[in-house]
Amino acid sequence: MTEEQSDRARSPEQRQQQIADVVLERGSLSAQELASMFGVSVMTVHRDLDELERQGVVRKFRGGVTAQPSGVFESNVAFRRKAMREQKKAIAKHAVQYVEPGMSILLDDGTTTAEMIPHFAGLTPLRVATFYLEAMRQLSELRGVGLMALGGDYDPLHDAFLGTTCLECIESIRVDAAFVSTSALSGRYAFHQEDRIVAVKRKMLEVAEKRYLLMDHSKLGKVALHRLVPLSEFDLVIVDSGASGADLAELERNDVRFEVAP
Repeated sequence: MTEEQSDRARSPEQRQQQIADVVLERGSLSAQELASMFGVSVMTVHRDLDELERQGVVRKFRGGVTAQPSGVFESNVAFRRKAMREQKKAIAKHAVQYVEPGMSILLDDGTTTAEMIPHFAGLTPLRVATFYLEAMRQLSELRGVGLMALGGDYDPLHDAFLGTTCLECIESIRVDAAFVSTSALSGRYAFHQEDRIVAVKRKMLEVAEKRYLLMDHSKLGKVALHRLVPLSEFDLVIVDSGASGADLAELERNDVRFEVAP
């Protein structure tokens, strides 16, 4: 079987998964590029992209498709895990200094906050609550870390449990510290694209004694559809060293307490 025949032999579901993998890896591609890559017509590619957009994996624009976020679209968790990885690690390593043995911690579904987990092994005993499934997997393997899984309806776009049940679970606990990430920060406010995520993150802040916001520099100076909370709600905002002087100056102008992770 030739390579072209092999491409055509794929089921639509297999091809769509492979298209998703390529777009998540590269960020953005044109429909023509995908058609050539997979040996199918542009029309077929558009049908595949329509299905992937319906699933929330990508978003279409004129002539192509992207996994990049926008003001109303949050990237699929698979893309977010790959983006700004080194910066997220630096931020998480800095944030861990605010965790002490014996504390109770609440983590959101952020890929930045999840980078804190490898550091927890040296800070036990800890009690960690989260609704992010990948974080649950990692935490379950750490000795001395008590895992509290916060339930709800599973959402594959975020790899997390969300909805009313999740809100009720969070409301029923009190923690020493909450570590949160979000999609955008501008002026005096943090923002996010989805109201259901906003509701969960706000509830996290209500039940925490200390509140930390972890943001890589690609999210600074950006806005999204929903205003999350004023930055004054956080005890500290932690950014990476890629943040521009202008972005840091704006945080200072707005009296935001922040630290730059080296």
